[in-house]
Amino acid sequence: MITDSNTILGLAGATLGFLGLVAALLALSENRRWRGRCVSLESSLASLRRELELASSISVKAGRRVRRIEQVYAGVADRIEQVELRGPEQFFDQAIESARRGADPGKLAQQFGLSCGEAELVTRLHGRKKIA
Repeated sequence: MITDSNTILGLAGATLGFLGLVAALLALSENRRWRGRCVSLESSLASLRRELELASSISVKAGRRVRRIEQVYAGVADRIEQVELRGPEQFFDQAIESARRGADPGKLAQQFGLSCGEAELVTRLHGRKKIA
């Protein structure tokens, strides 16, 4: 019986050793798989970080453009308000008459609320011709 129990204990020990070796190999394989997954996630995180920095940069540029557009629009809104306040065409008719009498563009702009471009145009089209 002694040999039988030694044989059984030997077989049990060998089996446990083999199972331990298999478990160690499986753990090593799983560890490699997790390392690969971590490397992949770190790469994805770096890519995501770059995209976030790009989006942030684009957002800052867009914010600057919006502020510039708002500044330009504020001037346009003021100009529209001036045009609406000056009323119907009679101001242009009066400005044309003043230009015919020799008023300069600055005076037309100030007196009739015309823009510099409008006053210049009225003067060129209807003002006195300069004799050279």
